[in-house]
Amino acid sequence: MKKIFLSFTIFALLQLNLFAQNKINSDSIRSKMQWFADAKLGIFIHWGIYSVNGIDESWSFYNKKISYADYINQLKGFTASKYNPQAWADLIKESGARYAVITTKHHDGVALWPTKQNHFNVVDNTPARKDLLKPFYKALDKDGIKRGAYFSLIDWSYPDYPGFTKDSTRYKIADEPERWKKFQHFFQSQIEEVNEAYKPDLWWFDGDWEHSAEEWQAQKVRQKILSKNPSAIINGRLQGYGDYVTPEQNFPVSRPKFNWWELCMTTNNNWGYHPDDTNYKTPFEVINIFVDVVSNGGNLLLDIGPKEDGTIPDEQIYILKELGKWNKKNGEAIFGTIAGLPQGHFYGATTLSKDSTTLYLFLPNQQAGNIMLKGLINKINDVQIVGTTQHLQPKIVGKISWSSVPGLVFIHVPEKYKDEYMTVLKLKLDGPLKLYRGEGGL
Repeated sequence: MKKIFLSFTIFALLQLNLFAQNKINSDSIRSKMQWFADAKLGIFIHWGIYSVNGIDESWSFYNKKISYADYINQLKGFTASKYNPQAWADLIKESGARYAVITTKHHDGVALWPTKQNHFNVVDNTPARKDLLKPFYKALDKDGIKRGAYFSLIDWSYPDYPGFTKDSTRYKIADEPERWKKFQHFFQSQIEEVNEAYKPDLWWFDGDWEHSAEEWQAQKVRQKILSKNPSAIINGRLQGYGDYVTPEQNFPVSRPKFNWWELCMTTNNNWGYHPDDTNYKTPFEVINIFVDVVSNGGNLLLDIGPKEDGTIPDEQIYILKELGKWNKKNGEAIFGTIAGLPQGHFYGATTLSKDSTTLYLFLPNQQAGNIMLKGLINKINDVQIVGTTQHLQPKIVGKISWSSVPGLVFIHVPEKYKDEYMTVLKLKLDGPLKLYRGEGGL
């Protein structure tokens, strides 16, 4: 992951041409993106040799926190001795996630599969001695979870890649174009290996900021992937040749205008295993973030960082299990829904059924008591607390008989039905959603 956090607005501007390049409104793009739009939740997995010392993935040597020699020496300690890919997949399924994205190779160049490109990989260069991707993807298939492959275009370990550390480079492309061509052949070959061997449903590229689309041969990358798997989805970090955008850590305040977007976020402050980082988000915080993302039409890609032996930290297991428990109860308001009400109608997150006849209200801060909804023209046929058999009676206040402006809707939620993390109300409307968006008056 990139350590320079751009604001969502700047990040979006850098990727605006993504839609023009790929004619993203075409029927074929919309069709293949439907599962992604319905999925809402994915689990990101950052696993690599950096988990041996519990340090920053790749960036620790790039930023000279550690020497490259000491960093790469972690190869000797990466065992995957307790790796249980089916347990990983089962935990991901329990969380409610519909897809998972694993780091097939980070910027350090260490591949989790037996690459044929004569470069670092866990089969030939670590005590793990096995392909870590194949059994994981098989386990995902068993649990009905889509396969995602993170792939770093950057490879700071490869001798023919220009970049190395923040203040040193091996060469300039203009001075040694043939050397750059060698690297292009290398990374294209690795992408082809992953595409043919594991057939990812989703490609999550990273590192494109160091070079142009032409230098990355971005169009060729896209074409080669889709020639083998036409339904594959590609994220927006391919210099304008992806299908959706991926703001990192920074949450958008305004609803993004893109058709598809995904917020990638850590469970603590780091992507990979960091034993010194105990600043874990609580389940309440994660659920609030998740709900806000979905309310704004996006997906959450929530990250975990396993230890070198393949075990997942207890804190992350707890977060995923609690998220799963809440999703099991309230999932109908999340999965397969569309973005909810514009700002100003309800002081909290909302979603809608695809036919817009059912409105879901997410009560912020474990709220009970009276909640208020503004500007709803529809008649409410029924109100139910999601995950229970309890039905509530709405009260309309301030409706004037001679005015077209709708009244305010108040709903009283008894304290005893308050969810541990966030209560959800299901409003069945008399037809597709109709809203009043005026300024009041006669």
